[in-house]
Amino acid sequence: MKSIGARLAICYVLASTVTFASLFLAGRYFVEHHAIHALDLLNQSEFEQIRASQTALGTKPSEAELRKRVQAMMSDKLELFFTEIYGPAGTVVFRSPGLHGRDMVPSPRHQAFNVDVGGLGELRAGKFALGPYTVVVATTKEHVRVVMTAYEHTFYGLLIVMIAISSVIGYGFSRMALRPLRLIQDTADHIRSDNLSERIPLSGARDEISDLARLLNQMFDRLEASFDQIRRFTAEASHELKTPLTLVRLQAEKLVVDGQLTPAQEQAVQIQIKELAHLNRIIEDLLFLSRADARAISLDLRPQDPEPLLQNFAQDAHVLAEHRQQRFFLTHHGSGKAAIESKWIRQVLLNLLSNALAASPPGSRVTLRSTLVNQCWQVRVEDEGPGVAAEQRERIFERFVRIHRPGDEDKGSGLGLAICRSIVELHLGHIFAEAGPDGRGLSMVFEIPAVTPSHTAGNIPFNAPLHSTDAA
Repeated sequence: MKSIGARLAICYVLASTVTFASLFLAGRYFVEHHAIHALDLLNQSEFEQIRASQTALGTKPSEAELRKRVQAMMSDKLELFFTEIYGPAGTVVFRSPGLHGRDMVPSPRHQAFNVDVGGLGELRAGKFALGPYTVVVATTKEHVRVVMTAYEHTFYGLLIVMIAISSVIGYGFSRMALRPLRLIQDTADHIRSDNLSERIPLSGARDEISDLARLLNQMFDRLEASFDQIRRFTAEASHELKTPLTLVRLQAEKLVVDGQLTPAQEQAVQIQIKELAHLNRIIEDLLFLSRADARAISLDLRPQDPEPLLQNFAQDAHVLAEHRQQRFFLTHHGSGKAAIESKWIRQVLLNLLSNALAASPPGSRVTLRSTLVNQCWQVRVEDEGPGVAAEQRERIFERFVRIHRPGDEDKGSGLGLAICRSIVELHLGHIFAEAGPDGRGLSMVFEIPAVTPSHTAGNIPFNAPLHSTDAA
């Protein structure tokens, strides 16, 4: 069972049930003990009456006189007591008619004992001395059995009620006890790399949960400081690298322009220029991501119809697809406007298209499906490549994560999809990857909120809440 609250509630119910059952067993023992003791006192009282009635006969009455006196006294007892008198030789002097000739053999070691008489059930008997005679007085234990049966029935009824009540109390207790943990869980779930400033509220109590929250807040402080340090380092290092790289590239280009290099040297310098350009693009991408993480990029988001942007993009997309011996298709459905900045959305589309073309074999098709309905602009870029495993789809939007495909010579930097995610987030949307149609290929999907007719054209504030960017 995964829920701690459920385990706490069950433990509470079990503890209550065991405690209640233990009290019942102890109570049953004492109730039955006192009820039997009361029967012993009744037998003692009945013998005292017999002894009082025989006082006039002396200390050694004859068997006939004793029998006559006891019979006279038993006539009005309505068989509440069963009496049996043994003579000195062990012969039966008197036996109650209700015994129907059955003996109540006295215990040689105990004065009070239980005896089972056929037809009468179990009796509680007491052995007493009356001169030379032994008197056994007994009464039925049926009343004790009735009382104990009622006691057990009451216990079972109360047990059911107790389990129901303790279940409710246990559930409420677990909810109350785990409320601080749920608060910690909710707060920790909201803390992400772009929201490290939030902290878990601390109560005034000095208990284990407060100590845990305090330790987690200290850990989040360290994480925030580490993230800030990494972001500053990335931004500052990228910025500082741009100038020397530019100088190196200019010097290399100057060597080529001077024309004093051998063909082999010129080829080596051209390779250096190409790699310097690639490195410069990586630095630009890192600078963009650092600025996006720091929310230092402001977009001029204006409501506009995305169809002209898509039609203009489709012209370049057809050229790129033909260059790779592939086909490009565009479909757009719905009407309306979305708050976008065209140049950034175009960059997202180009990145997604480049990845789709690189993943698809020659002769395949790449399809861009645009839908603008239900106050949401959704764009899907579908390829016919080998696709990406489900567990990898959650990581492809992270920095420097690249999916290896057989025959893929484009090493890339692993920053393209991370940039796409940042741009889409700046547009208050989210992006994710999923399997292509019929499970073939890969579909890259981003969604941006559409603008309702009540919104007017103009800048949309950047500090609006962002949607979650978890991959679907």
